[in-house]
Amino acid sequence: MSTTVENSTLAPALVRVRDLHKSFGSLKVLEGIDLDVAAGSVTCILGPSGSGKSTLLRCMNRLETPERGTVEVADQYIGYSREGDRLVELSDKKLSRQRTSTAMVFQRFNLFAHMSALQNVMEGPLHVLHRSKKEASEQAHHLLEQVGLAERAHHLPAQLSGGQQQRVAIARALAMDPQVVLFDEPTSALDPELVGDVLTVMTDLASAGLTMIVVTHEIQFAREAADTVVFMDGGKLVEQGPPGEVLVAPRHERTREFLRRVL
Repeated sequence: MSTTVENSTLAPALVRVRDLHKSFGSLKVLEGIDLDVAAGSVTCILGPSGSGKSTLLRCMNRLETPERGTVEVADQYIGYSREGDRLVELSDKKLSRQRTSTAMVFQRFNLFAHMSALQNVMEGPLHVLHRSKKEASEQAHHLLEQVGLAERAHHLPAQLSGGQQQRVAIARALAMDPQVVLFDEPTSALDPELVGDVLTVMTDLASAGLTMIVVTHEIQFAREAADTVVFMDGGKLVEQGPPGEVLVAPRHERTREFLRRVL
């Protein structure tokens, strides 16, 4: 499969999404999404259930294959290699390696149940990045300390709270040295009292300059941590801008209606 490379005159960005379309059968989930994400920025994506937010993230790292459109990360087309003016689809092996540039943190943690927190964080660097066991272990210990779980390194997921498991999942994503981390509603599966610890870690990462794209219902986090807030509805990008504009004085009635319901 191949597609034509289109020249873009828009300002450069670390992540560039162009004319992204995705359907499941007759249901159109994404309809022509265009989005730029600058290096070191935090983009929060808001919207009602079924608006296409999670599907957009999954298309960004090719867990879902769009019917049309492209995603670039650091000038590389995700899912393709460039051959002249054509983009040729990557093999599964090459795609797996390329996907490390867009690490993802899921709603349900997706940790390996039979592995300790430390082993979960080491797994990708060992088997995808082919690092030595010593290097992977040292990095994993450092990352678990960064997310406040140094003393839980040898605990299995079943021995950890939901919030602790999610912080292990964040450390696992960071272990791949990604250029951008995609967060798919990372607090939605947590008990309310556990949400704060995860958001604190995410806020610290944002302050440290990690490029983050976050699908979330946590409006306060978006208000405090985001550089750009995106509102989606019906598979379309309705509105985007600084949180002081989108969350305080949105231009579109659909955005205003959504915020009235969730605030």
